[in-house]
Amino acid sequence: MNEIAAIEGLGALAQSTRLAVFRLLVQAGPDGVPAGTVAERVGVPSTTLSTHLGILSRAGLIRSRREGRSILYSADLDGVRALLSFLVQDCCSGRPEICAPLMDIIEQAGCGCAPAEQTQGEPATP
Repeated sequence: MNEIAAIEGLGALAQSTRLAVFRLLVQAGPDGVPAGTVAERVGVPSTTLSTHLGILSRAGLIRSRREGRSILYSADLDGVRALLSFLVQDCCSGRPEICAPLMDIIEQAGCGCAPAEQTQGEPATP
């Protein structure tokens, strides 16, 4: 991830409604949430939500997919990992043991789930 992409991601989260939407989608996991449910839970009109979802999507923090007549939104965990990794890539001036707990959280993308390609005993890749 480059600096411009990181700034876009952080900027997308620097607004209360978008942060609430993002946190809701992270909590929902890979199954996602229908747009109407997101609007209801966050308490915004669907037209307003559409703008916020577009900003989060362009920042690489959420994904959408169509299932029948519904559009489901979910957090883009690869995008989240990339942003978090960018933020701490030079952590602790060459003393990675200090940052190990933080890096573990990043590798788990804050959701308690390992990347799909990881198997028991292998280190996760950010």
